[in-house]
Amino acid sequence: MFRRIFLTALLAGLIGGAVVSVVQEFTTTPVILHAEQYENAAPDSGHRHGALRQGLSLSSPALAHGENATTPAEAESWGPENGIERTLYTTLANVLVGVGFALLLTALFALPGRAVDGRTGVLWGLAGFAAFTLAPSLGLPPEVPGSMAAELGARQGWWLLCVVATAAGLWMLVLRKGSIFIAAGLALLILPHAIGAPQPDRIGGGVPPEIAAHFVAASIVTAAIFWSALGWFAGAFWKKFEASD
Repeated sequence: MFRRIFLTALLAGLIGGAVVSVVQEFTTTPVILHAEQYENAAPDSGHRHGALRQGLSLSSPALAHGENATTPAEAESWGPENGIERTLYTTLANVLVGVGFALLLTALFALPGRAVDGRTGVLWGLAGFAAFTLAPSLGLPPEVPGSMAAELGARQGWWLLCVVATAAGLWMLVLRKGSIFIAAGLALLILPHAIGAPQPDRIGGGVPPEIAAHFVAASIVTAAIFWSALGWFAGAFWKKFEASD
């Protein structure tokens, strides 16, 4: 079973990470490069977010709110050059994240004891998209470079609460039966949004709002593609290795 989980996650993560890296070149990456022109032109750009911040914009689909504003010294630290170097580092990050999430999916495949193939894998992938991207984006939408954000620890804490509550709520609604589980699942889905995500003291930045809105939409759609592809490949490889398990 461990060999089946590991091989499935490795192959699905490699392919899923490569696929989303190609998609990013036509969705989020051009928006980021455009936004960085405004960010670098701003006089206080050293106090704004760095370039490699956004989940699925340049790196992880899950870490959409994981970087804090940089100091002037940090802004001058090393970073990959635009072009092939940046693309390679982005692809590596996407593959590593893809393998990690694929391990999570395949471990869940093994729990219910139900047959899993590519189609059911997509459903699992969409559940991951809902928990890790869609629900957190209601409170903390993806942030384009140059935008302002609340304190890092508060954002990470709320994001983690939202992911856990959403995943648990979906599990109760889909895999459990009974009115108690339905009520508890709905309550968990609502809980993080009732608490409210942390917000910055003031809203703004050097990037036009049209670019920020474009980035939010592109990031969420790209994340949906990533999770769908990851789920399909994970389910397909899981079924393929079933005979040799």
